[in-house]
Amino acid sequence: MKQQISSAKAPKALGPYSAGIATEGLVFLSGQLGADTKGNLVSEDVVGQAKKAFENIGVLLEVSGLTYDDIVKTTVLLSDMNDFAKVNEEYAKYFNEPFPARSCFEVAKLPKNAKVEIECIAIKK
Repeated sequence: MKQQISSAKAPKALGPYSAGIATEGLVFLSGQLGADTKGNLVSEDVVGQAKKAFENIGVLLEVSGLTYDDIVKTTVLLSDMNDFAKVNEEYAKYFNEPFPARSCFEVAKLPKNAKVEIECIAIKK
């Protein structure tokens, strides 16, 4: 069985997909942008966008009864790999050791011309 995850405190999905899905033991969160509840990017700066993306992830985790410590895998999409160090610095504020597994890719373009998008998988204890 799967359950949809959403919150009025996080942006709605931009298409025919869920912001998150909870299954037996796992929570999958779709990529989050640095956008407000109306879907507008909160900053032109990659750090500001990353911070807001993590805040949106936090809201969806909270709805699921989870925290950042429950995340086991993240995927970070960057429009410019030169922003890797800046995003790493922000990323480190949200996680403790053992850190989640992570992949990071540079992509040609992100929705809304965002500079960063972050998705994750968390475990339910």
